[in-house]
Amino acid sequence: MSDAAQILVDADACPVVIKEMLFRAADREQVMVTLVANQYLRTPPSRYVRAVQVPGGFDVADQEIARRANAGDLVVTQDIPLAAMVVEKGALALDPRGTLHTPDTIAQRLTMRNFMDELRSTGIDTGGHAPFHARDKQAFANQLDHWLQQQRR
Repeated sequence: MSDAAQILVDADACPVVIKEMLFRAADREQVMVTLVANQYLRTPPSRYVRAVQVPGGFDVADQEIARRANAGDLVVTQDIPLAAMVVEKGALALDPRGTLHTPDTIAQRLTMRNFMDELRSTGIDTGGHAPFHARDKQAFANQLDHWLQQQRR
């Protein structure tokens, strides 16, 4: 595994099942996984897993993740603006449902997110996230495995 490769996790909103998958991958592949949150996080005993607690506040965790992200890293987040920041730095962003954000896709997703934000600000109910399904977990696992395979090369 490449020394520079790491996985950064926007852990406040990350499903437990995804974190557990990342913990297993960290030990198996010997890749650093860093969870960033504004609350205490329990992590398994592993030399490849660590948690960073940041102060509460708007986008504090996002700013810390963006600061730590480097080209080639994988950032796990549902936050589209954070995904855009790390993609701009050369990292890839993967949401817990398996959607990969790349330089080719992030502009459109950011535009759609901003549009939906505008609709919500006018009082239009745009609905929430759909429930997390086994197919989301599988899509995430497939993208994670693909990224890990690329790191082995």
